[in-house]
Amino acid sequence: MSTIPLLVCDDSNMARKQLIRALPSSWPFRITQATNGIEGLEAIRAGNGHIVLLDLTMPELDGFGVLAQLREEGLSSDVIVVSGDVQEEAVRRAKALGAKAFIKKPADPMQLAAALNALGIDIPLSTPETETAPSLSELPSVTFRDAFREITNIAMGRAADLLSKVLGVFIQLPIPNVNILEVGELHMTLADAQRGERLSAICQGYIGGGVAGEALLIFHDAEINDVARLLNTQEDESAKLEMLLDLASIIIGACLNGLSEQLNISLSQGHPLVLGQHCPIEDLIRINQRRWKRTLAVEISYSLEDLDIHFDLLLLFTEDSVPRLRQQLDFMIN
Repeated sequence: MSTIPLLVCDDSNMARKQLIRALPSSWPFRITQATNGIEGLEAIRAGNGHIVLLDLTMPELDGFGVLAQLREEGLSSDVIVVSGDVQEEAVRRAKALGAKAFIKKPADPMQLAAALNALGIDIPLSTPETETAPSLSELPSVTFRDAFREITNIAMGRAADLLSKVLGVFIQLPIPNVNILEVGELHMTLADAQRGERLSAICQGYIGGGVAGEALLIFHDAEINDVARLLNTQEDESAKLEMLLDLASIIIGACLNGLSEQLNISLSQGHPLVLGQHCPIEDLIRINQRRWKRTLAVEISYSLEDLDIHFDLLLLFTEDSVPRLRQQLDFMIN
C-alpha cells in the first residue's frame, strides 16, 4: 500500500500526540507535524499535506487563515478540522472554507477513522490487535504546561459555545496562558494587564479529588452596559449585577466541567461571589492578596467578534493541587 502524506497541524504537542495515536494503526500515512498555520502551509506547499488534520486556535496563523489561504492558492488538501472551538459558527465557517469534516477535541479514534474513510481512504473502523502503533520516536514530547494548556483549550471552547448561544455572537478564542506564579508575580500580571481601568470581578471557588482553587472572572466596567444591551438587561445596578453573576456561572461552570471531565476529577463548585465592583485592579489585589498565594494560574480572554467587549477568566489552582494535576495528566499523556 502506497503512503499518503498526512499533516498534523496544531500548536499543542499533546494534541498532536493524541491525534497521531488516534490514527488507525493500519495507517498508510507518512506523517508531518506543524506547530502553527504558517508552518502548516509550508508543509502543504512542499507536498506533505495531501490530508491535513487542522486545529483552529493557533499562533502566527489560525486554522481559518490556513483554510482561506489554501483556497486562495488553489492547494488541493483534504482538511479535517480537529478543534476545541465547537461553536456552531466555528463549524459553519470551517466547512464554508472547505473543511471536509469537523471533529471536536479530544478526537475520538472511531470518528477520525470515519472521517478518513469518507475521504475515500479504505481504513477499517476497528483494527486488529496485531497491528503496530506509531513508535515513540514519532510522537512529540509533552510537558505538564503544554498538557494543561491543551485541556484548558478544550474546556474554554465548551464555555465559549455556551456563551455564544446566550449572547448570540461569535466568541473569539485565545491561546490560554499557563504559568506557575508567585503571589507577587500574579499581582503584577493582573495589574499590568488591567492598569488604569475600573473593573468588576466575580469569584467562584472549586474543590474535589485533591484539587482546589478559585476562578476569577473580570469584567471591564466600560463594557458592562454593552453586554447588558446585548441581553436586553435593565440599566439599574442590581439587574446588571445579576447579569454578571449569571454570565460568570455559565463561563466558569462550563470551563470547570470541561476540565473535570478530561481529568476524571469531580469538582464541587461554590456559589459565585462579587469580589470587587467598579474598582481598579490594584484595589482588587489588595483586598484579596491573602487568598492568592503561589498558584498555578491559567489566563483566558474571551472577545466578542465585532464588539469592543471581552472577559478575562483566571483559573487559580493552589500549589498543593499541582501534584494531583500532574498525576492525572500523566495518565492522559502516557
